[in-house]
Amino acid sequence: MTSILILNGPNLNLLGTRQPAVYGSTTLADVEAMCRTHADTLGFALGFEQSNHEGVLIDLIHAAKGTHAGIILNAGAYTHTSMALMDAISSVELPVVEVHLSNIHAREAFRHKSYIAPVALGQICGFGAQGYVMALDALKGHFAK
Repeated sequence: MTSILILNGPNLNLLGTRQPAVYGSTTLADVEAMCRTHADTLGFALGFEQSNHEGVLIDLIHAAKGTHAGIILNAGAYTHTSMALMDAISSVELPVVEVHLSNIHAREAFRHKSYIAPVALGQICGFGAQGYVMALDALKGHFAK
């Protein structure tokens, strides 16, 4: 069975309580449950992780090679600052879909730059938690090619 890693970065553990006007009221546990349900319909096994620490995220990306067929990454604020995450993604040569709950292009100017986008298969933003489901569908389509 094809396995996908869903990886969440800093502050995403606070979903549901952190700025609900921006990020919604859905918790990270809700996101995980929604993703597991949808992954089952697609025939995917799922790993689901969250860390507030850049090095832990890098280690999880490295460990994905040989274990997972692809990664869905919501790197949070590291999206806009971390060349190290970009390099880790390039190093493992797995398809990555970048996800953001809010539309980063409609927010503050510093959020418009993504270091993940140049090494990602694609970017989904602005659709709330549904973006994760869309990313699973995108990987399913990518693997079907």
